[in-house]
Amino acid sequence: MSEGPDADGAVREVTFAATGHEHVSAEHTSTFEVTSDDWLTPAGDCILAVEADTTPADVPRSFVAACRSHDATVVAEFAAADATETVTGRGHPDLTYEGDRSMVGRTSDYVDERTIMVGADKAAADFDRRLVTALERGAPLTVTLRVEP
Repeated sequence: MSEGPDADGAVREVTFAATGHEHVSAEHTSTFEVTSDDWLTPAGDCILAVEADTTPADVPRSFVAACRSHDATVVAEFAAADATETVTGRGHPDLTYEGDRSMVGRTSDYVDERTIMVGADKAAADFDRRLVTALERGAPLTVTLRVEP
């Protein structure tokens, strides 16, 4: 994971790596997920990548604090092979980033310890199929999370 503080010392961007998997299907219509698990079954239709080197619990607390507002914009950028996807969502006062296995973006307002954004403008099913195909073939994935207060 790489991170960079802004002028006031708060971390507003976090970048981490994960890896695609043969069972990536990206068919879920309300969430997307990146997990630190090293396995994936065909039932995991929201999972985009495995073996993430960062979990929500690893994210700097200043980043999390910036996400804990309805006014915060949270952006996730995904890049694998020659394909990219950008998802924009919102923060929420109940975001904790305490999950120790996976990061989940949600189109709904549901929050648990894995949630990194709510009100996402895309779910796994909406991702560019070129990106999904690259991940299904095991491509390395770079994810950048950014919060804009």
